[in-house]
Amino acid sequence: MRIHPASLLATAIAAALAACTPAPDNTQAADTTVADSAKADGFETVGQLTVFDPSFEDVIALEAHVEKLTGDEFTWSEGPTWVNASQSLLFNDVPQNRMYRWSQADGLSVFLEPSGYTGPEMDTLREAGANGLFAEAAGTVLLADSGSRLVARFDPATKEKTTLATHFDGKRFNSPNDVVARSDGAVFFTDPPYGLKDMNDSPVKEQASNGVYRIDGDGGVHLVDDQLSFPNGIALSPDERTLYVANSDPERPVWMAYTLDDAGNAIGSRVFADASDLMGDGVHGLPDGLAVSSEGLLFATGPGGVLVLDANGKRLGRIETGSAIANAAFGDDGRTLYMTSHKFLARVPLKVAGLGFQR
Repeated sequence: MRIHPASLLATAIAAALAACTPAPDNTQAADTTVADSAKADGFETVGQLTVFDPSFEDVIALEAHVEKLTGDEFTWSEGPTWVNASQSLLFNDVPQNRMYRWSQADGLSVFLEPSGYTGPEMDTLREAGANGLFAEAAGTVLLADSGSRLVARFDPATKEKTTLATHFDGKRFNSPNDVVARSDGAVFFTDPPYGLKDMNDSPVKEQASNGVYRIDGDGGVHLVDDQLSFPNGIALSPDERTLYVANSDPERPVWMAYTLDDAGNAIGSRVFADASDLMGDGVHGLPDGLAVSSEGLLFATGPGGVLVLDANGKRLGRIETGSAIANAAFGDDGRTLYMTSHKFLARVPLKVAGLGFQR
């Protein structure tokens, strides 16, 4: 394993650290260096890059800076998505029920408050705000509304929402967490109990399972999988034949891959990758948000940061900010990765482009 900082300093110290730091069994031992607080483009730099495979250098320059774009302003930042029309990033602070907008030109501003649940305060809610977002080609944004317990389509221009689904089999969803759409209009989303106080033990939890679902164009809701303990981040492969789902369970921190048929039904499933060996005291994060590059690389938030995995689930490297990263999204020209990192927003330049961006 090789670790590179946002700025390369203290080489002698780094070599000493490398000598006394054990490498994970599935990586090769190599040099370690220390991150500093240098400035890049006026922003503080944080974190470091961890190399698991030499091909990681084809994904990101090892001297790349991870930039901290905001202060420690959020309770739990989540659900980033890039809106091309406004050249800006939208993301949520889920516990605070607030949606933010960030752009290079204008910086940070509150975009929508409340972002999710709009009714009177309820003691059954743990997280009242919206969570995952997914920008559609038409300019609209899909929204997993954790607090309102529904999936909606959101128009950033008018800030109006259109509800897509609230129930499955006559019962309310738990608290939709993340969402993605296929080019034929099918919408896939995850429904863990994170938005409910007491989560699985909540008296208002109606679904027996924490499911992965599909909404068809006619509004019909279909269960894709009911076997995951805490389904969370969700994404599609470039050919839309594989659905990736993160399971945010410290007892089973894995990413699943589902083979989809033309209708969007899962006709096969497998464990795509397992992060059990990366867990440990002082390691921040679990399998959570996902982003996919045009080449099919998976940028999966997990223990320690954003893991970059190839199409076979092999670890190439990890992008780290020093805190738990809830989610990630490509932005700008597609070669910037934005990361909602607990209390702040960060970004890093890449050599690869995000899925859906023109190359």
